[in-house]
Amino acid sequence: MEKKKIGIIIFSAIILLLLGSISYITIKKNFFPLYYSKKDIVVIDSLIIQQPVLEYGIPVDSINIVSGTIKNGQLPATLLRSLGAPDNIINQLVLLPPDSFDLRKIKAGNTYKAFYTNDTLNTLSYFVYELSATDYAVFNLCDSLQIKLDKKQVNVVRKTGSATINSSLWNAVVNNGMNLLVTFELSDIYAWSIDFFGLKKGDSFDVIYDELYVDSTSIGIGHVHAAVFSYSGKSFYAFHFQNDSVNGYWDDKGENLKKTFLKAPLRFSRVSSGFTYARKHPILKTVRAHTGVDYAAPSGTPVMSIGQGTVIEKGYKGGGGNTVKIRHNSVYTTAYLHLSKYGKDIAVGSHVEQGQVIGYIGSTGLSTGPHLDFRVWKNNMPVNPLTMESPPAEPLSPQQKPVFDSIRIILQKELDEITDTNNNQ
Repeated sequence: MEKKKIGIIIFSAIILLLLGSISYITIKKNFFPLYYSKKDIVVIDSLIIQQPVLEYGIPVDSINIVSGTIKNGQLPATLLRSLGAPDNIINQLVLLPPDSFDLRKIKAGNTYKAFYTNDTLNTLSYFVYELSATDYAVFNLCDSLQIKLDKKQVNVVRKTGSATINSSLWNAVVNNGMNLLVTFELSDIYAWSIDFFGLKKGDSFDVIYDELYVDSTSIGIGHVHAAVFSYSGKSFYAFHFQNDSVNGYWDDKGENLKKTFLKAPLRFSRVSSGFTYARKHPILKTVRAHTGVDYAAPSGTPVMSIGQGTVIEKGYKGGGGNTVKIRHNSVYTTAYLHLSKYGKDIAVGSHVEQGQVIGYIGSTGLSTGPHLDFRVWKNNMPVNPLTMESPPAEPLSPQQKPVFDSIRIILQKELDEITDTNNNQ
């Protein structure tokens, strides 16, 4: 009888202990979710099983990792041998089929990681080479050499930004915590409607865009959905729209932002001399007409054709130095003077596209420093490039307009909310 009582007491203690353990696990799961998130654990009958941590698809819970950067002139075989790869693996490098991995893609400056077993042997098991911020190659060295190409997951984060110009668009973007690539995206979107060389203090913009991340590192801008730029007292809207074969930006009235001509042949610079019939030449010291616009910029800055057309002149033109002249149609002709060198495949008779690089900033001919002398003729008469109006490109069709408007209304409301928030701060 005494033994029976003792047995019952022991059995009850075991039951209580099990119930306590289950309660403890439950409490810990409820109060410490950071340690027990769904992606890290698997719960089976109240038992917690920790899932392995993966990097490049490799379990790294109990493994040693060595990181490094490819050095100049460092060969793959030499690098792997220095990391401890056996000779039989290294010999297999020369037998790799072309479609497996091109060893010539291994370039100086790119990063790699070597994975070793966490034991006394410290055996090199995997070698990972990063081809880019997203692409990588995994060399499996466990038995025979096997290579797998893969990509890291790219996360798209929708963002909004707002800034007022105090000195430059570049500084406005930086000072307001936006990715620098927003600068170039905005300059491309508004290339036909806003003169970025003529921005003034107080001009402002709001923008909705996607930023791309790998892990926690930004790798660039994915897409600008919409923007509104307050420039010289006017609001310039831009809404992205893609439907069937249509892909571009339109304003709040549904008009194509893309025009026949770019607003300027350079991305960023400053006007150092304007269009005039009475300018004192800086070298000749005589008063003469300057029927163009001078853009001051560093030597080597790319110069773009403001529109598609045909090259009708290319060569050294006395005081104008290296010059390219383009006929765009029966009405407009443009010229680009003082170039240091010409763009690829630029020749008399060659066709050029809008935005194509036709040369680079220089100081050839009669010039006091690196700059571009840009000239435009309309019906063989010189016109001021800064005040020239450019007709819009093809508009939306009547069938596309309602679809565009449904998207525009949503994006415009979001832009207006950004503006209202900033005005109330």
